[in-house]
Amino acid sequence: MSTGKIAFMFPGQGSLEAGMGRAIAEAVPEAMEVYRAGSEASGLDLVQLCFEAPLDQLVQTEVQQPALVATSLAINQAIRARGIRPDFVVGHSVGEFAALAAAESLPHAEAVGLVRERGLAMAEAARQHPGSMAAILGLADEVVENLCRKIVGVWPANYNCPGQIVVSGESPAVDECCEEAEREGARRAVKLKVSGAFHSPLVARAADRLKPAIERINFGEPRAAFMSTVTAKLEDAQRLRTLLVDQLTAPVRFTQAARELIGQGVTVFVEVGPGNVLSGLLKRIDRSVKAVSVNSLASLEELEEALA
Repeated sequence: MSTGKIAFMFPGQGSLEAGMGRAIAEAVPEAMEVYRAGSEASGLDLVQLCFEAPLDQLVQTEVQQPALVATSLAINQAIRARGIRPDFVVGHSVGEFAALAAAESLPHAEAVGLVRERGLAMAEAARQHPGSMAAILGLADEVVENLCRKIVGVWPANYNCPGQIVVSGESPAVDECCEEAEREGARRAVKLKVSGAFHSPLVARAADRLKPAIERINFGEPRAAFMSTVTAKLEDAQRLRTLLVDQLTAPVRFTQAARELIGQGVTVFVEVGPGNVLSGLLKRIDRSVKAVSVNSLASLEELEEALA
């Protein structure tokens, strides 16, 4: 086995695919059980949604979040069935809930039920305070941060990798930030297809709505060390309730968290869930580490080979 440490990373919204998780769930009973328990906890038929529904049925925030977390946790169970365990876990936005459930800090079904409530809260907040998000490509973080300080109503939302920051806020302010970024030499500024200004103060009501549901959860100490993308530090169970509420309005510091994990000795990052967005970002953060995306039966085999 590899002598370096392993981190499992769990993707956020946008990393969804039609039919996601189906082949793995049909081959691994423990994976299928995640979908069944998650369906009961969320009140959604996640088996039908993830395995059979077209993408346009999955994209709504309140459906996408539980579907995505259930799929990530089903794939995690398939990896565990092969005896592979992480030293660290990290998640991008809603992926933090999957990361904590994978680290056995809360039951899988409870995590899926919680993100169903999170999705509903975020969708409602977006309706009450409409806004938008945009990816700024090709500028240093400090330049984008300065633009956000100058323009009222826009904030840094995702630090994805060097040269890629997502901003979030009121639509006119986001548009102005995109124009200013291009004047500053950005390669591109791309508006995202999202329903609201997530990871900004505009969705503070979602945090207020979600807080009671999170307060009811009895979080255990994560069995794999949990790297927060709110603080980019290792955090223990006592801090989880605060962090999972704060993350709705705080930026996702994925770049900083990944660098911190590399500093902790992680040499292999395993992306657990549909798509390969995080693996792509990781290559831009540090090309010296290995990133493996596990989202199919074939990639499950490849993971074993990569760790051999």
